[in-house]
Amino acid sequence: MEPGLGYALLVALGGALGGAARHWVSGAVAARMGEAFPWGTLAVNASGAALIGLLAGLAERGGLWLFLAIGVLGAYTTVSSFALQTLSLWRAGAWESAALNMALSLGLCLLLATAGWALGARLGA
Repeated sequence: MEPGLGYALLVALGGALGGAARHWVSGAVAARMGEAFPWGTLAVNASGAALIGLLAGLAERGGLWLFLAIGVLGAYTTVSSFALQTLSLWRAGAWESAALNMALSLGLCLLLATAGWALGARLGA
């Protein structure tokens, strides 16, 4: 696949939608669950991992992959917020919460990406 302006526009449009979705979902979860623990970021990253696993399992590439996986889900998920929130918990002395955030983020995201991939592979077969 040759990179070009059309592909860049697909990624940019997807990124705009994914960034807005991340803001909405993370905020809604944080409003419901509170902000003492980064539940909003965890929800965004876990759901994004499941969705990108599903797309990978469907083995879709090309324009749809650029728009959905790289654009939408690339902007929707956020490792930088995860890292900063974990660091903030650690620096505040909430070591147990920082460790829980790391374990949940890694374990849950890998589990959901795997489950999404398995479902996508089954649907795509």
